[in-house]
Amino acid sequence: MVFKLFIDKSRAEEVTATVHERTALIDEIERLVLQESITDKIPGYEDDMIVMLPTDSVECFYVENDKTYAHCADKRRYLVKKRLYELEKLLPGNFEKINKSAIANWSRVSKLKDELSGVVDVVFSSGHVDCISRRCFSELRRRYGL
Repeated sequence: MVFKLFIDKSRAEEVTATVHERTALIDEIERLVLQESITDKIPGYEDDMIVMLPTDSVECFYVENDKTYAHCADKRRYLVKKRLYELEKLLPGNFEKINKSAIANWSRVSKLKDELSGVVDVVFSSGHVDCISRRCFSELRRRYGL
């Protein structure tokens, strides 16, 4: 692999990668580059208030009845006017998809609980529980060596 760096203050910054296939390394490079545009706060809506939620206080984002919510460490939930796929692009690297309708803040995970049915539940610091799909768990197992 060859690395080239060009410094030109007159041009907009960009990162281009020419690869043979998408790998975990490429995914990580993409995530690092995209983190430059990540905000550390997400607007959440509760009744008639807009609350700027620090991403480190959000335990997970999930979809319920076609609406996206943020579940925070204070056990409150806020409506978020973004879709999960949009949040995935905005959130820092400690957020991982755990099923098709939820993204978890991995730094807020207290424990993983293996159920008799074969389902793995994630338990957050506040006590909130969500399930990890088999597909996502196999990816998390590979990535974190679980």
